[in-house]
Amino acid sequence: MFDFHKLFQLSDPIHVTDIGAAAITEKPIYASLLTAGAAQLSTFDGDERQWRGISEAFGPNVKHYAEFLFDGTRQTAQITSPASGMSSLLQPRAAALSFFNGFSQFGAAEKTHEVQTSTLDSIAEPPDIDFLKMDVQGAELTILQHGTSKLASCAALQLEVPFICLYDNQPGFGDIDVWLRSQGFMPHCFLDIKRRSIAPTIFNRNFRVPGNQLLEADIVYVKDPLAMDHFSDQQLKKLAVISDMCLHSKDLCVHMLRELRERRLVEDAAVDLYLRTCRRNPT
Repeated sequence: MFDFHKLFQLSDPIHVTDIGAAAITEKPIYASLLTAGAAQLSTFDGDERQWRGISEAFGPNVKHYAEFLFDGTRQTAQITSPASGMSSLLQPRAAALSFFNGFSQFGAAEKTHEVQTSTLDSIAEPPDIDFLKMDVQGAELTILQHGTSKLASCAALQLEVPFICLYDNQPGFGDIDVWLRSQGFMPHCFLDIKRRSIAPTIFNRNFRVPGNQLLEADIVYVKDPLAMDHFSDQQLKKLAVISDMCLHSKDLCVHMLRELRERRLVEDAAVDLYLRTCRRNPT
């Protein structure tokens, strides 16, 4: 791991926000920032069944908010089994669920109840966001559209995008992509592309074995690296750190470091120093 403190001191921690933080079956990509003491974490999840797990996963230093984030209106929460990860503020789309093996069971609501939603911009206490992670079962675009002030400083975001919408009125990948590009973000990498088998075909007697049908993907967007004049000095520094420590995108990190060198914010040898370190520690 490269020691960025040899190059510069961040004036404040990288502010990470995780919305839908109950999806903790896998280690989040920002975990290395927390381990290094380089980040401050805020989490959001309105499902009280998940709060204990969030606390156990992230420790006492995380600031957790119990709000259901959406557009500030009252909505009907569709509460599924905690293990399914499919609780949503949107109504399940029966035809889409039955298209895949097992999803009619995964997406079945155990109960529904009315909730008052909040907007991301209306939550005053958390700091503006540098890195955003979202897994909110169809609410991604609505939350983003009502959080533009908090996202003004955002350098990178990770979110789940659907190729087949499992909920009524759920924006698809194309809708989300067009909006993020309009806000000055560019797709950088896929972290995971999920496929599923189409019902009733089952491979190897296991309905979880995927076929070719695309379902959804975890994707990372970054502030447009072709528009470097739109970056503040702090955004450049923070995206350099995120690129290296979270995304393992050495080339994107070099791109940020070159701009920092042009602005006289790092030493002239910074890029060569970083590349030598990467060669010694290729992982």
